[in-house]
Amino acid sequence: MKHEGVYLPEKLDESSLKDKIFTSAIALFAEYGLNGARMEQIAEKAGTTKRMVVYHFKTKETLYLQVLEYVYTQIRASETRLNLTRLPPVEAMVELVESTFDYHAAHPDFIRIICMENMQRGRYMQQSAYLRKVNRSALILLEDILQRGQQKQLFSRSVNARDVHRLMSSFSFHYVANSYTFTLLFEEGADSQAQQAYYRAMAVQVVLRYVCP
Repeated sequence: MKHEGVYLPEKLDESSLKDKIFTSAIALFAEYGLNGARMEQIAEKAGTTKRMVVYHFKTKETLYLQVLEYVYTQIRASETRLNLTRLPPVEAMVELVESTFDYHAAHPDFIRIICMENMQRGRYMQQSAYLRKVNRSALILLEDILQRGQQKQLFSRSVNARDVHRLMSSFSFHYVANSYTFTLLFEEGADSQAQQAYYRAMAVQVVLRYVCP
């Protein structure tokens, strides 16, 4: 598939037809996946025609890849905005873990889209050099925090950014991706806000225990 280019509006504008189509595509790809979502559905949700969807995004596959690039860009941008270099290393790590957990909890469509792409074995992600580039910032951010902490003997020198990112992301991802089944099986009737706060604190505790000597 020929990649038609990255589409990264700074803010989705509901008065823009192209952005309305894009917003509709995010919701429908999250709900039905690439194979289940139809161009006609995307057009209907956006209040337009399939012809206009094709005019703006060419093919469903191109639109899907641009959605994938967009949702990853958003989470990486949220991390950059934290400006963690202003904080001591332990406080920076805590804020990053909390922010990561909160972002996942507030953006379930992001989780669903990533789940769908994994079900396709990363077929479309492989076609995007941009995704490899933009996601590098997640490791750069952690490398800085870890190095500062290691210099002060606060963090173990055997820990690396990739492993911390996997640990932090997997905990946050599991909380959202398995929320319905886990709650029904083990926490039925529990207060959802209290549970979110509990697992958020647990995520911080798990990461700190892993990185601290």
